[in-house]
Amino acid sequence: MKGVKALMMSFISYLVNGISLGSIYALIALGYTMVYGIAKMLNFAHGDIIMVGGFTVFTAMSTEWCPVWLSVVIGIIVCTLLGVIVEKVAYKPLRNASPLAVLITAIGVSYLLQNVALIIFGSASQSFTSVVKNVAPVTIGGVTISMETIISIVVSVIIMVCLTFFINKTKAGKAMLAVSEDKGAAQLMGINVNSTISLTFAIGSALAGVASVLLCSSYPQISPYTGSMPGIKAFVAAVFGGIGSIPGAMIGGILLGVIENLSKAYISSQLSDAIVFLVLIVVLIVKPTGIMGKKINEKV
Repeated sequence: MKGVKALMMSFISYLVNGISLGSIYALIALGYTMVYGIAKMLNFAHGDIIMVGGFTVFTAMSTEWCPVWLSVVIGIIVCTLLGVIVEKVAYKPLRNASPLAVLITAIGVSYLLQNVALIIFGSASQSFTSVVKNVAPVTIGGVTISMETIISIVVSVIIMVCLTFFINKTKAGKAMLAVSEDKGAAQLMGINVNSTISLTFAIGSALAGVASVLLCSSYPQISPYTGSMPGIKAFVAAVFGGIGSIPGAMIGGILLGVIENLSKAYISSQLSDAIVFLVLIVVLIVKPTGIMGKKINEKV
């Protein structure tokens, strides 16, 4: 019985950590899904905005005058401004361009941000101090849960609820929905399409800033490549859940984190990434629009 109980406690621990990791993926995926749902663009530089946010918080926390809470706020603000600048400079001129042109531009922006970080900080990974380093873990039913894990899950749920309320109940959110449905009709109704798309990039990038703090606190290292793999996995989560769907991004992110963590624990840490992508392929074969995605029939 003791062996079974120990296995159950271990499984629950892996499951909770997977939900925590998935919550971070979900925050990043929300940025992808909002931009695609409203601007019909895939911002593949999104992962590198996470890296910029992490380095901003890391640099601010390294100074004597800047408290932790202010470092986090500065990081989120920098990510938000960077997202708006990237949209204005790189993506706005390409709104009517081919998807290939948008993809090439996104890759270019990604490499630009990575190389700027390499020049400033170097290629070596640096230790990131958790924003909740002095808070003891919590033990529930024999399972020890770190404060980083608890905060990641709670923050993600709160943001999901607030974002859903914002989209469905506020004037700016309804403008986003209108632009998502039909840009031309939205413009005729008096909606400023440019401002709405910029706001979408700003919100998505702010979420990336929050995700960067949670990610670097849970996995306390940072380098110019920190955002690359989480960015790719978050895109997978967005597609998994149904890109363009906010609840889908949340569900896809959490499922992805759970699958990855359980794969590392019970199958192979080296094969966990391959298993994640394999599951995505299977899901898309069975349901090409993703879990929460809806098939859109275009009228000719």
